[in-house]
Amino acid sequence: MSRSRSRSKPNVIIVFGDQWRAQAFGYAGNPDVQTQAIDRLAGRSVNFTNAVSGCPVCSPYRASLITGQYPLTHGVFLNDVHLEHRVPSIADVFKLGGYSTAYIGKWHLDGRGREHYIPPEARQGFDYWKVLECTHRYNESPYYAGDDDTRKTWEGYDAIAQTRDAVGYINDHSGDENPFFLVLSWGPPHNPYETAPEEFKALYDRDKITLRPNVPEEMQQQAREWIAGYYAHCSALDHCTEMILDAMNASGIAEDTILLFTSDHGDMLGSQGQRRKQKPWDESIRVPFLLSWPAGLGSEGVEKDALIDAPDVMPTLLGLAGLEIPKSVEGLDYSACVRGGDDPSDGSALLLLPQPFGEYERTGGGHEYRGLRTGRHTYARTLEGPWVLYDNHEDPFQLRNLVDSPEHRELQQGLEARLRNRLQAMGDEFLHGDEYVRRWNYPVNEGGTMPVAP
Repeated sequence: MSRSRSRSKPNVIIVFGDQWRAQAFGYAGNPDVQTQAIDRLAGRSVNFTNAVSGCPVCSPYRASLITGQYPLTHGVFLNDVHLEHRVPSIADVFKLGGYSTAYIGKWHLDGRGREHYIPPEARQGFDYWKVLECTHRYNESPYYAGDDDTRKTWEGYDAIAQTRDAVGYINDHSGDENPFFLVLSWGPPHNPYETAPEEFKALYDRDKITLRPNVPEEMQQQAREWIAGYYAHCSALDHCTEMILDAMNASGIAEDTILLFTSDHGDMLGSQGQRRKQKPWDESIRVPFLLSWPAGLGSEGVEKDALIDAPDVMPTLLGLAGLEIPKSVEGLDYSACVRGGDDPSDGSALLLLPQPFGEYERTGGGHEYRGLRTGRHTYARTLEGPWVLYDNHEDPFQLRNLVDSPEHRELQQGLEARLRNRLQAMGDEFLHGDEYVRRWNYPVNEGGTMPVAP
């Protein structure tokens, strides 16, 4: 019998990587990447095979995870801006429900310097705290612990050190009378790709990497170099995932713990001739979403095609834990769907990028867009008009853009009508990104990016 069977509520753990696309797993059919522990987890989880990051970039995802709201509501539609504590956060609600709360790793929601100390009032209700705002120096990674404003450094590769700390937290709290809510947020596999531990880099030969068919010939050599390093990070994080699973088993809490394994967004890695994120293609928007809870959901693997998105994480986990969902939450509660009930959505996820910035800044060809990802189609428009339309069943690598194709006019019109209805229901006027920047008083530079303080 697990230690937590006497509790009325399960422990809850969220584990997520940064920029880990849905296609980079063995269970997803990838022939190269080695993710054996996560593959086994997928085999006994509820696997949302169409999960998306509707605003596929770091800070907006995290703010939606914490608040259950969409970016134009919580205001974090750019990186490096501050998330105000205006509404009950996911940690607030778990604490109200009797949970201990913990956050370890990358935060990226304070917006007042990537290596500055984050005071307790800016932590959105998390108590145990070993965090840095943001760094991608994975082998010399600073952090702050609790209320001590002395900068510390994780030993070695930060994701492994952070996972060891999470394991310690699990061991220390597995016997507590009250349950815990723990978030472990890794920086990899986000670039730089070449900085994983040597033992994991040795697993991959760039010349043997299988490329997706939508990587253009002129980018293939570069893409193989990127992907070999990216997969090395993925395998290192697979090792970290195994550490978490082993700790859950050893401490006797595996049966009565809800574990969510996911990611904030994907990475183009040369597909469509593109890099990184923020785009509406599947390599950017589709993310892993594995939900395990043996005592509540069973141990048989189940696939769900519902298009769950970042704002839906908070209400779904609260629903599974039997906690009240705040009225401020805009996401949908998929807990009944997880248990075998109906999909609560209309069969689509909203894609939105309110303001182009960073690696997708306007001066480099970036632009704001709105769109829908359904179970079969991807449709997006810019301010100038329809941009992309794909049939993802017939064209899984999104090689044929059907926008303004006469034979698909009715399909396009139907998706446009659905999109307009979604935007109207949310009160989204789909304005030029500069207008949202002005409304929120963000001091962006000429490229639309917030200045990044050290």
